[in-house]
This record gives sequence, structure tokens and C-alpha cells, in this order.
Amino acid sequence: MGRPRRPLLDRERIATTALEVVDEQGEFSVPQIAKRLGVQTASVYHHVDGRDGIVELLRERVASAIDGGTLDLEPWDAALVAWARSYRAAFAAHPRAIPLLTTSPVRAPRVLAQYEKAVGRLLDAGFALADVMPVIIALENLVLGSALDLAAPEAMWELADETATPRLARALDAVPEGRANQAFELALTGYLAHVRTLRDAP
Repeated sequence: MGRPRRPLLDRERIATTALEVVDEQGEFSVPQIAKRLGVQTASVYHHVDGRDGIVELLRERVASAIDGGTLDLEPWDAALVAWARSYRAAFAAHPRAIPLLTTSPVRAPRVLAQYEKAVGRLLDAGFALADVMPVIIALENLVLGSALDLAAPEAMWELADETATPRLARALDAVPEGRANQAFELALTGYLAHVRTLRDAP
């Protein structure tokens, strides 16, 4: 028998299958992925460095949807806003992957390269070196929290008895449709206002 034209297993197929499992369940195991791929668990380990290796494949796959070109925009704050929007959209497409990825160290070279670009952009904009990572991490906190919020029900508060919480009931009635987007814009505006003052501080 001749060899198949396409390998039965490769890193791309592992990443695709792992993301499907995580999108469905929020977690994965290596034997579970092997079973879905129709191979032995040992075959998966031949292509990745265990569970941590699969997590990094997931990170690369999800982060590949972030448009790194946004960091080239001018001025620097417009670049940061565009990057935040693209970052949020990429992770909002896979909200169940967020807890998995945020509790594991970032090792994927392509993802680290995007952080390198973000750091360089902030340094070039005049930020102090000690402020750069707090600015990036705060943006990630905002973006990832909002990405999770996009996956939540539109109505997150269920009031069995509105008379017990009348002001909350009125406030909820006043919320327009698309509360997650509205909250994101509010938080992003406040974040940027503070970051600008941080950069301009003597």
C-alpha cells in the first residue's frame, strides 16, 4: 500500500479538534482528542509536548484571528483601540477557551511575537518601560472580560420580586439592547483616558 498523500495526523488537525472539544465542553483531555481523531494517544504525543503543547496550539489558533496590523496604525492610541477590538472579537468567538488560556503561561512563539510588537509600539509612543506591561495586561483584562460577557445571556439579572429591588429593576429596564458592547465601549474609553495621562506624566 502507498503512503497517504496527507498525513493522518498533524499539528493543525490536533489544534482544530482540540478547539472543537473546548468550544463544546470548556476543557479537553489528550485521550479525548486522540479518540476523536481516530488515533492512539501516543500518536498525539508524537506531534505535541503533552497537554501544555495542545494548550499552546489552541492559543496560537485563537490568537491567529487577532489582526496584528492594527498595531501599525497612527496615532498610538488608535492602534491600541483597534488591537483591542480585534483581540476581543478573536476570543469572543471561543469564550470557553478563555479560562483555559488565561491560566497557562504564554509560550507560543507567534503569540509572543505579537506581544513583542505591542511592547515596541508602546515604547516608541513614549511610555516608561515599567508601565508597558501593566498597560497591556489591563487591556487584556478589559478585552477578555468583555469577550466572556458577549457569551453571557443578554438578561443576566433575574428578579423574582421587583419590589425587593425596585431601583435595580428600573436600572435594568433602562439598559438598551447590546449591553455588553455598551459596557465595553465605556470601559475602553475610561481605560484610554487613564493610559494617556500615564504616558504624559512627567
